[in-house]
Amino acid sequence: MAAPDTREHRAPPEARGERIDQYLATVFSDLTRSRIRGLIDEGHVLVEGKPVKAAMRLRGGEHLTLHVPPPVAAVPEAEALPLSVLHEDKDLVVVDKAAGMVVHPGAGHASGTLVNALLHRVKDLAGVGGELRPGIVHRLDKDTTGCLVVAKNEQALVALQKSFKGREVAKTYLALVHGVPPAEGRIETLYGRHPVHRQRFTGKVREGKPAITLFRVLESFDGAALVEVDLLTGRTHQIRVHLAEAGHPLLGDTLYGAGRKPKGEAGAAQERLGRQALHAWRLAFAHPRTHKQLSLEAPVPDDFAAALELLRGPQAPPEPPSKAPARKKAAKKRAATTTRKR
Repeated sequence: MAAPDTREHRAPPEARGERIDQYLATVFSDLTRSRIRGLIDEGHVLVEGKPVKAAMRLRGGEHLTLHVPPPVAAVPEAEALPLSVLHEDKDLVVVDKAAGMVVHPGAGHASGTLVNALLHRVKDLAGVGGELRPGIVHRLDKDTTGCLVVAKNEQALVALQKSFKGREVAKTYLALVHGVPPAEGRIETLYGRHPVHRQRFTGKVREGKPAITLFRVLESFDGAALVEVDLLTGRTHQIRVHLAEAGHPLLGDTLYGAGRKPKGEAGAAQERLGRQALHAWRLAFAHPRTHKQLSLEAPVPDDFAAALELLRGPQAPPEPPSKAPARKKAAKKRAATTTRKR
């Protein structure tokens, strides 16, 4: 278990007027602001030897003490669940998430999650948010498979979150969709929660966060297509929403593609999958400590591959997706008929 960590700091005159939680978050950038607020609320931040509140304003010149206690055991229990690891070092682990596995415990999923599996698999967690638990940097839907990166310590978590927020992470997916979209395109919208169906999201809003999706058709079939998707932003359900609202929902997506019942090979492929046809294929980012580029690829899962075989039919299959030519940079800038801006 990690030892307690006590940090001392003298606020300079130019810090006058700043909230102490905001100021400490800039001084100790390896801790999130929410973590620092928690430490303040627990009495672990002292100004001239006395505990303070998060809204306190500095005068400048104060002696600040921040005490980070050792992490406590995580509430979720460790479980010996099947887990495929693509990369692991002392700062992070990249897993190939299986279909049907929820990322984090929550309502209706107290166990059997990726976090439960990681608590059993990873033996050198340094702690995140004061607990001996993995730091979830980003999420995948329950039925989406593929690459997912998890931080082992708070420093890695903060750095990776900044990389994701700053669009410095390359995220490439494979999807099987209804119909055949244009050869390539860019979908750019504002994005937010659906005004009526609150469990859904939509790109048809007047106000919201920007969302950008690039796509390219790798193979086309009778009533379906294999599409490569690059996410330039990472909104909840973004690929599912953008492709559905462009008229090409994912095969098997019961939330955004309800009522679409393809026939022939496409129908057989959807039935074979039994879930939404989305796979987080490739992930590339700078390592939070070494800054060297990490590029990971999750193999196409068996059910996705079986659906592809059904779509291809008896003819000789083309090259697998892993050998498909990479998208050229120029293609990403090319406008397409599916582009929508609000």
